[in-house]
Amino acid sequence: MLVKLSNAGVFKDNKWLVEGVDLEIHRGKIVTLIGPNGSGKSTTAKIILGLYKNIEGSVQRFTKKIAYVPQKVTIDWTLPIRVIDFMVLTQNLNSDEISNALNLAGVEHLKTRNLRDLSGGEFQRVLLARAIAKKPELLVLDEPVQGVDYSGEVALYGLIKNISESLNCGILLISHDLHVVMSATNHVVCLNGHVCCSGSPVDVAQNKNYKELFGDQSSQLLSIYEHEHNHTHSVDGKIMKETE
Repeated sequence: MLVKLSNAGVFKDNKWLVEGVDLEIHRGKIVTLIGPNGSGKSTTAKIILGLYKNIEGSVQRFTKKIAYVPQKVTIDWTLPIRVIDFMVLTQNLNSDEISNALNLAGVEHLKTRNLRDLSGGEFQRVLLARAIAKKPELLVLDEPVQGVDYSGEVALYGLIKNISESLNCGILLISHDLHVVMSATNHVVCLNGHVCCSGSPVDVAQNKNYKELFGDQSSQLLSIYEHEHNHTHSVDGKIMKETE
């Protein structure tokens, strides 16, 4: 176990930002937080990161090797910052650490490219590479696929799963779209100011609280993955091809 929250919450400005959260993250596992805007996803991540001084309940951390990719990164795109310069902007890395991280993220060929010339998906991969360069035991990712098209999302979630397996690190992933992250997630916590439901992706998809938040259509999309299968699906659930 890397982190354990017990009845955790934040009460600020006379209101609860989130309350009553029970959550565990283990090495090599991916936990996904889902919920509507304002449901407490980012607040819960910040509790885990120790960014709130006064919380309700308790948080236990069993590692100090934590990396974080925030939802928004402010970059002055007019500056000619290369990928390799960005990697060492706030941390000391040797050439092997840089190359290994960029290689794992699939962007080593971009290390001399200017950030402003990257696509949305390429930039998100560079952010991931920067976060994993020191081989964290826990990786916290807040909406890591924003600004990326659907096919790019699928590729990035596959990369995130590969990072978890390659580094044997635990990952807390914040997402608004469960049906895309389903195949890469071990455990889901659905928030709406508190924990509405939690469990495997399929169990959460069938929960009435999830259906009330996201609708029956989303639940039906998730049922695509409910069976063991040796094929891939299109977005509407049709079988596209068999896999080995």
